[in-house]
Amino acid sequence: MATSGWTRQQSLVAFSLYCRLTFGRLHSKNPEIIQYAHLIGRTPSALAMKLSNIASLDPAITSTGRSGLTGASAADKAMWQEMQQDWAAFAIAMAQAEKEFGAEQGIAQSNIAEKSTSKLAEVTVRIGQQFFRNAVLSAYNQRCCISGLASPKLLVASHIVPWSQDEANRLNPHNGLALSALHDKAFDLGIITVDGDYRVVVSSQVTDATDAFFMSAIASFHGKRIALPEKFYPAAQFLAFHREHIFQQA
Repeated sequence: MATSGWTRQQSLVAFSLYCRLTFGRLHSKNPEIIQYAHLIGRTPSALAMKLSNIASLDPAITSTGRSGLTGASAADKAMWQEMQQDWAAFAIAMAQAEKEFGAEQGIAQSNIAEKSTSKLAEVTVRIGQQFFRNAVLSAYNQRCCISGLASPKLLVASHIVPWSQDEANRLNPHNGLALSALHDKAFDLGIITVDGDYRVVVSSQVTDATDAFFMSAIASFHGKRIALPEKFYPAAQFLAFHREHIFQQA
């Protein structure tokens, strides 16, 4: 195993793991960390420490007192900022780094080179969508933040500001909520929103007291606080946009 400094490609793999693992799984006994440590030529302990150092850069983690370690390098800090500034480019870089080490999450660079411009765009979108889903759902511990539903096939990484309206933040996990398919649709249609205190607001325009299912599955959550994520808190400006432009005001 390597004992020299971390290369950029090794660090990209570590960042990718950080984005898709819950905080409680950032330890050297995690089989996924063991697997990836072997692939990048590091020990599981070294990779787990790297992940904890990355966690120490995340305000959502440190604000809860779980500060991880404090050994984040200047390179780690620079990469953290790089990720925040261009999620799309960073997601592609992480996928390419994983593939270089033979990781399943990545995308073959040889395939990228051979694809047409249109096909490359499709691949890029697919990688980005996968990254966004993994990052958002892991942040919410694979549960709907409104209902608590934990069935993966029924969960959606929902955009707060719609994909079509903010290209720069399409892959920003701070622009995401983990929602059940039902609540994702209601959120997209502006039937529900989230206020500044992270409480669910149900539009009075569409509330139908005669519809027992609607009252139970949607209206009953009015005023209840969403379950906040371990990382990648929903950004206040994105929630404000949704309330102003998407939500069906009374």
